[in-house]
Amino acid sequence: MPPKSKPLLMDRSLWPTLVLLVIVFLVFENTNIDLSFQDGLYNFSTKAWLVDAKSSVPRMLFYVGPKIAIIIFAVISTVLCLLRSKYRFRLIRRVIRRCDLIVLIATLAIAPSLIAICKAKSNVFCPYQITRYHGDQPYVRVLETYPSDHYFRKKGRGFPAGHASGGFALLSLAGLATTNRGRAIGITIGLVTGSAMGFYQIAKGAHYLSHTVITALFCWLVFLLMRRIFLREKQRVIVHT
Repeated sequence: MPPKSKPLLMDRSLWPTLVLLVIVFLVFENTNIDLSFQDGLYNFSTKAWLVDAKSSVPRMLFYVGPKIAIIIFAVISTVLCLLRSKYRFRLIRRVIRRCDLIVLIATLAIAPSLIAICKAKSNVFCPYQITRYHGDQPYVRVLETYPSDHYFRKKGRGFPAGHASGGFALLSLAGLATTNRGRAIGITIGLVTGSAMGFYQIAKGAHYLSHTVITALFCWLVFLLMRRIFLREKQRVIVHT
């Protein structure tokens, strides 16, 4: 009798990731880790961040370029998803299930969209906007309230990290793999891309460290939820090669 299939390790990480997300959020909310990290990237004498937001080369490499690449990748993935299996195989010379492509596309679309909604509602200002770094807004965390006499010209849109969400959504590449090594490569691509995009924003004062870390965990959660929605339990099994 063949051994019973086991759920993939990444599929079993949904609840632990949710717990970790809550813990990480509370740690950042109750410590000064964000400010300590940000202080190291800001020159208080020259009032300049580690990365100049107006510098065209870093902006192309870590902002415009990745955005365009991810959009193109999402379009290509959608086209592949719409093709019949035999044509898909002819194009990429390997079998990729339509349901796995749907999970990938859904994650790329839904994770950044949900992050954008949170940004619009959180009313948290970016580092460059607060008085500590010569801005004009007070430093207020997500769960804190603003002074009663504070006047808003416009609400803050700093939390979570919207730009990095596109990169971290690539964690869903792990779902296309059929081996543990392939899944590790997919996760690595998502982490490296999201971290590079996220650190660029942090280094120019557009986000705190917590914004990027929480976005990474959130995107992983969305990916796992998409797998639960679009894949049957029997399809989420470990494949050894």
